[in-house]
Amino acid sequence: MLFSPASGRPYITLARQFAEVAEGMVFIAENGTYVVRDGVELSSDVLDRSVVADLARTVRRLVADGVDMGIVVSGKRSAYVERTDEAFLAEVREYYVEHRIVEDVTAVEDDVIKVALFDFGSAEHTTAPALQAFAATHHVVVSGEHWVDVINRSANKGAALRGLQRELGITPAQTMVFGDYLNDLEMLDAADWSFAMSNAHPEVVRRARHLAPSNNENGVLRTIAHVLGL
Repeated sequence: MLFSPASGRPYITLARQFAEVAEGMVFIAENGTYVVRDGVELSSDVLDRSVVADLARTVRRLVADGVDMGIVVSGKRSAYVERTDEAFLAEVREYYVEHRIVEDVTAVEDDVIKVALFDFGSAEHTTAPALQAFAATHHVVVSGEHWVDVINRSANKGAALRGLQRELGITPAQTMVFGDYLNDLEMLDAADWSFAMSNAHPEVVRRARHLAPSNNENGVLRTIAHVLGL
């Protein structure tokens, strides 16, 4: 069996979290834009520099208009931020163990695979609607109560998972996935054994075939053990 952490978090963060058991794992990081196994890149989906610049300008305008938010430009080597206050950096540190403060996020020398926006208010009701111009050409996904991610239209967790299935000869009937937020929707479609956590976003619950206990009750581990008869 193959276990694959599929997350909006960067590869570096996931690799550290799973360091003791990471050998052989396939990490589907940054919502499917960066897939790595044993330190070797299997695939990536890099954002165009002009898009990163447009997003940075949009965020700066929103901040000037009074929206309490910040931008995280996520590259293969590190994440990059401009905002320096402790309240924002504390939120960044929770997900990006490798991050750097720079004067201009559009000038970093790295392959950018995702732009994440943190909104101290409601990401779904404030930040996401302000990015509708990008939604026409890119994947704009609310990945948490306060986070919105922007990635290439071709990228999502489901696309990355289907690529793994093709490469390894694994069918949807042999695949089990768990999701709780909107960045998991496409991944749920790639597996017959698709589970929403009981405390998941309502749209995730509607999309999944099955329901698991909440992630506050060890729902993933309990469900795996039950299905496999462990």
